[in-house]
Amino acid sequence: MENEAAITALAALAQTTRLETFRLLVRHEPNGLPAGELARVLDVPQNTMSAHLSTLSRAGLIKGERQSRSIIYRADLDAFRELTLFMIKDCCGGSEELCTPLIQSLTPCCTPKEQPDHPI
Repeated sequence: MENEAAITALAALAQTTRLETFRLLVRHEPNGLPAGELARVLDVPQNTMSAHLSTLSRAGLIKGERQSRSIIYRADLDAFRELTLFMIKDCCGGSEELCTPLIQSLTPCCTPKEQPDHPI
C-alpha cells in the first residue's frame, strides 16, 4: 500500500459516522447491509449516509453491490488488512519483544476455533 492510499483510507475513517459505518459493516460480514439499513441503524439521514458511503468507497474501504432496488454495502476486508499491515509493517523497528504483544492482541478475534477430532 502506498502512503497516499493509506492517508486517504485513514482520513475517511477520521469521522465518527464513517468510522461507525465501517465498523458496523465489518460486524455484518459477509452479508453486508443495504444503505437504508445503515442510515436507520446509525440514525443518519439517507442523503448524509450516501455521502459517507461514497467517501468510504472512494477510499477503497467498502464496496457496494446493486441487488434489485438496493445497494448492499460490504467492508472490503482485503483493503482493511492491507491498511492494518501497512500501519504495523515496520513494527517497533523489528524488536520482537515489542511487536509480539501487538500482534497477539490482533489475533484473538480472528483465530479459528479448534475443531475437536471426530471419528468418521
